[in-house]
Amino acid sequence: MRKLLIAALAGLSLAALAAPVKTVRLDVQNMTCPVCSITVKRSLEQLPGVSTVKLDFAEKMAIVTYDPDKADPEALTKATTNAGYPSTVHK
Repeated sequence: MRKLLIAALAGLSLAALAAPVKTVRLDVQNMTCPVCSITVKRSLEQLPGVSTVKLDFAEKMAIVTYDPDKADPEALTKATTNAGYPSTVHK
């Protein structure tokens, strides 16, 4: 029991040191069909640090949650652009 408690406390300490995740909205161009949104989603999900991607085809936007120690908005927009769907951070 004592080892389990020590392991749990050590895990909590490391989690507390980790940077909190961030969420950003991307406005995505050229997303004109449902298959386009699948391509955009896959391009973002392949990036290290990206934990979730939610797409709104009607609004032509992506909501991306990521670890700022591993990814940043520039990497996200570059990924969609490289996939053929240029994006910008929503202002």
